[in-house]
Amino acid sequence: MADSNEMTINLVVLGKTQTGKSAAGNSLLGSADFESRLCPSSVTTRCSLGRSARVSGLTRRNGRESALRVRVLDTPSYPHSALSKQQVRDTVRAALAQHFGEQGLHLALLVLRADLPLCPDENHDTVQLIQELLGPTWKDFTAVLLTHADKAGEAGYSEETYLQSASSTLLSLLSSVQHKYIFLDNHNSIIREERNIILRKLLNFIQRNNYQVLLKHSKE
Repeated sequence: MADSNEMTINLVVLGKTQTGKSAAGNSLLGSADFESRLCPSSVTTRCSLGRSARVSGLTRRNGRESALRVRVLDTPSYPHSALSKQQVRDTVRAALAQHFGEQGLHLALLVLRADLPLCPDENHDTVQLIQELLGPTWKDFTAVLLTHADKAGEAGYSEETYLQSASSTLLSLLSSVQHKYIFLDNHNSIIREERNIILRKLLNFIQRNNYQVLLKHSKE
């Protein structure tokens, strides 16, 4: 925190190629910090940290309104079209230590496409990477972002009916992370009100976790 009347939340986005991971990061920041485009190969090859402007009206501390700042670490996808699992893991691990080693990480956001079924093998690969990065308490510090929710809506699904029809693999994953999930449209930009709703949900997840953080370096 920069001062007693400002709160910073630290997030990392993780996921497969073309899930809308970088676009989701931009939506959370309210900016276009991360490159995001349709491409037949993986677009993101290195980690990049984005920082939002001050966001007011979302949280209170000690009875007073507190401004919020959001920091998002965008990461290479896994599986990646040009990088091995070890290269992705080592790159992300180094970036987490560099950017969040002082304040710690509040949430890892696993980005999945709502318009594609989640199969066991692909889920296993991504979850295994998160486990290796975050350690045994990864479930407490992971939430799921379901992108392209607008396409699911166009197909006639509400959030409730979507989950009723979802694969057992997805439902098991959501259960393991204590049902911390958010549906996110993939428009080029989201309006301020939509962004604030998403940020409030993330703050609720962090509050439920008693504002604990991961990966913070202890000071000897």
